[in-house]
Amino acid sequence: MKKIILFIFLAINQLGISQISNYNLVLEPLTIQGLQGIQSFAFGQFEGKWLVVGGRLDGLHRRQPWASFDANGNNNQLIVIDPVNKLKWSRPLSELPTSIQEQLSSTNPNFFQDGNTLYYVGGYGYSVTAVNHITYPKLTAINLQGVISGIMNNLPITQYFRQITDNAFAVSGGRIEKIYETFYLVGGHRFDGRYNPANNPTFTQAYTNQIRKFNIIDDGINLQITHLSPFTDTANLHRRDYNVAPQIMPDGSEGITAFSGVFQLTADLPYLNCVNIDSNGYQVNNNFSQYYNHYHCAHLPVYDSINNEMHTFFFGGISQYYDSSGVLVQDNNVPFVKTIARVSRDASGIMAEYKLAVDMPGLLGSGSEFIANKQISHYENNVLKLNEMQSDTILAGYIFGGISSTLPNIFFINTGMESSASSQIYKVLFVNSSPSNIATLNPQSVGSLHIQVYPNPNGGDFSINYHLKQTTDVSIVIYDTAGKILKNEIIKSSTKGNKVFSTELNNGNTTGIYFVTLKTSYETASQKIIVE
Repeated sequence: MKKIILFIFLAINQLGISQISNYNLVLEPLTIQGLQGIQSFAFGQFEGKWLVVGGRLDGLHRRQPWASFDANGNNNQLIVIDPVNKLKWSRPLSELPTSIQEQLSSTNPNFFQDGNTLYYVGGYGYSVTAVNHITYPKLTAINLQGVISGIMNNLPITQYFRQITDNAFAVSGGRIEKIYETFYLVGGHRFDGRYNPANNPTFTQAYTNQIRKFNIIDDGINLQITHLSPFTDTANLHRRDYNVAPQIMPDGSEGITAFSGVFQLTADLPYLNCVNIDSNGYQVNNNFSQYYNHYHCAHLPVYDSINNEMHTFFFGGISQYYDSSGVLVQDNNVPFVKTIARVSRDASGIMAEYKLAVDMPGLLGSGSEFIANKQISHYENNVLKLNEMQSDTILAGYIFGGISSTLPNIFFINTGMESSASSQIYKVLFVNSSPSNIATLNPQSVGSLHIQVYPNPNGGDFSINYHLKQTTDVSIVIYDTAGKILKNEIIKSSTKGNKVFSTELNNGNTTGIYFVTLKTSYETASQKIIVE
């Protein structure tokens, strides 16, 4: 049942004008031919190449126990992606030992990259050995350089995997982060057996209700785990399938924040509060409510050291609330949404949430990951250093994968056709702009390009006005809400001044919403187009 909350939810910066307000957020689609869709996976990277492990190749899990988390939807490949050269390679898991290949085909694992090693923990899936669906009590260490190079050059890779068994790691749907030298496995649950929404006795489920702390002693050959005393809190740590992000705390120390998560003890609804974690313990923040981006989605943490403000961006996913023309709508069916929002913490620790003007292209984001551009300045805990952004356009990283849904609410009608795993990649760009703008992809002309589409709405024929402040190559990309590129034009050495690019969409049924992204050597801008 939907309920309209009768107040306007405006993206007003209650924390004051900070450097983050000087940047627009732009999403630019990047397509790699032959790349299969995937969601709820693990990843690591080495020298700009990504290794994608685990996850599922289908969309939202079905309700029927015989069809839900079907082994046919397992990702049984190790995938290497080069986003710069738009290339991909893959190798089957079948060449690895059975215990490793089974765990690495699981979904919703907990993972963390520490230097050149990707630690892959837990995960849920069908085990041929156990003849059942299980949450794997395993930690697998993956040498990223060795595996990525081996896959790209068709060399042996088995020697780059090591695995240990430990019941403390039988967790799915949690997240691992690191505070200084200690690892924190936050939340999650152990789920064994076949999923059944009617709660018939086909499975057992136990939330960890914990923050599990441990140290890893790893010399590249031997793995040793030292478990530390966990934090246990049934009321506040009963969370899974959510966003846990590294933070720089107001006192300058490293920390973690667990945002939202499911399910509340007394209702099948997400938590709205958050849990802040540092090396001294954890604190539940009941003075802050997060209305958007409740399930796990791609997220990006950014710290402004001048103003001592921490900002975390969330990209789409699933949420109990969404914005409709400035009105916050509550939907207790918890639908797929396209909201991009930012949660900010000021120097005094006060947190606030802001919906950005830019949306995800389509109902995309759940089960996706943000893969950072390691070439830009960041802290040891992977938080981006906002104040060291010097260029007009900064490639912060990429959004990859996730569930793409055709409708907001599909859970009760899901036949397996209403959603799919996305293969789309989006570049995430920070573009220097005036302080009054929060984001692009809105109806206003922004930045020095002064991009405008007319007429808008239109019938498929339209023109794009823009202004160049210098001679530059111009890239014009038009794509639909699913990220499919319909036009990709490059104008070489275009001289400065006012320009007009006229075009027509000829893709059959053109009715709908589209986006145009215009990119030069010094700036990127985007505009929404409505075709009626």
